[in-house]
Amino acid sequence: MTLTADEIVRTAAHWIDRGIRLDTRTFATELGISRSTLFRRVGNREDLMGDALWYLGNHTMEAAKRAWRKAHGDAVRSPGGELRCLAVMRRYRSDIAGNRGFGRLLEEEPVVTIRVLTDPHGRVQPRVMAAHVALLARDVEAGGFVPAVSLESLCYAIVRLGEAFLYSDVLASRAPDLDAASTLLAALVEGHVPASDRGAGL
Repeated sequence: MTLTADEIVRTAAHWIDRGIRLDTRTFATELGISRSTLFRRVGNREDLMGDALWYLGNHTMEAAKRAWRKAHGDAVRSPGGELRCLAVMRRYRSDIAGNRGFGRLLEEEPVVTIRVLTDPHGRVQPRVMAAHVALLARDVEAGGFVPAVSLESLCYAIVRLGEAFLYSDVLASRAPDLDAASTLLAALVEGHVPASDRGAGL
């Protein structure tokens, strides 16, 4: 049976999720293909890692969207006033931070992992940007908020700020502070710090 590129990426994502190092020789042997075949179908190791990390990140984002729909349906704000896109992003960051396999990858291969995650021309960040633009655009269309700048510029700031907090242990030797990230991102999106968050996490 011939494995498709998508099947290979999904398998790599499961390896990362389980905390297994993505060694291409071992991985190709496990799949029953040669390393040259692996390269032809999905690219080099960093290409494969990028596609696998995007696969995991996208599924995490979709799970966060489903959690919102289950709790609030199509409402653009929660009963407490939290904007849908902000709640989804908060859940997304929390679930990524809590993923043990991803944490192990970041701990064991910090330089490579950060490079793969943050390369503006790579396999991850452009897709993450596009996913955030789509997420916020839905709330803008629903009348949830009016952005002060273009969605592309706003999402660029959101993604880069989110990275700075989510990967702060590697980037700045600081423990990730996701509450502070949520407060600052809410300020970016809404144009002010929500009353309940003023002074918290800053």
